[in-house]
Amino acid sequence: MADDTSLTEDQIDLAALNDDDLVAQMHDDIYDGLADEISEGVRILLDRGWEAQKVLNTALVEGMRIVGVDFRDGILFVPEVLMSANAMKAGMAVLQPLLSASNAPRIGKIVIGTVKGDIHDIGKNLVAMMMEGAGFEVVDLGINQSVDDYLAALEEHKPDILGMSALLTTTMPYMKAVIDALTEKGLRSDYIVLVGGAPVNQEFADAIGADGYGRDAATAVEIALEQMSHRQGSIIAADV
Repeated sequence: MADDTSLTEDQIDLAALNDDDLVAQMHDDIYDGLADEISEGVRILLDRGWEAQKVLNTALVEGMRIVGVDFRDGILFVPEVLMSANAMKAGMAVLQPLLSASNAPRIGKIVIGTVKGDIHDIGKNLVAMMMEGAGFEVVDLGINQSVDDYLAALEEHKPDILGMSALLTTTMPYMKAVIDALTEKGLRSDYIVLVGGAPVNQEFADAIGADGYGRDAATAVEIALEQMSHRQGSIIAADV
């Protein structure tokens, strides 16, 4: 009788792969939403002397980038992306203590929430997962967030980006209320403001004074990265 612990024909011995092949396999495993395999792959790379930040960027973030492209292009859909994001989170669970201990830099920080009067969160959750997968530190406020909730979170967490989501046409105007409150307090220029949700479009985002509109999670990540690049470039130019 064969040993029950032996590999089946469709299983891959991750530890037997060289670094390049292991990373490529991890990209595939993230794409397929295989959380256990991702956790194992992360531990193998760490045991081989990889720094946590390198594992994050090379294996996990790049894997989620591939997922994001196919989601944007309509090849993958929400259920598949959620599985990929959960696999990514499994790897992050292994890396997070090491990243925290090393004070490893993140791309930026985003505070995100669904606006007051709206309790829908699937899209917002997907954006949060994709942002984390892209290397952002994410503070997810949840649903039904008031102006005061947003302002308190901005004061506490000092993010680079404020993300607001709405699924109902009746709650969309509340995004403007938050932006107006930032303007009144002289804080508007301190934050990149991104908006999204099924009824939201670019015209609405422009009308309320948002910095960007994400029609889907992958696009939201692309815009966030672009906005952060511009902001960091402006800061460097100002310091010169």
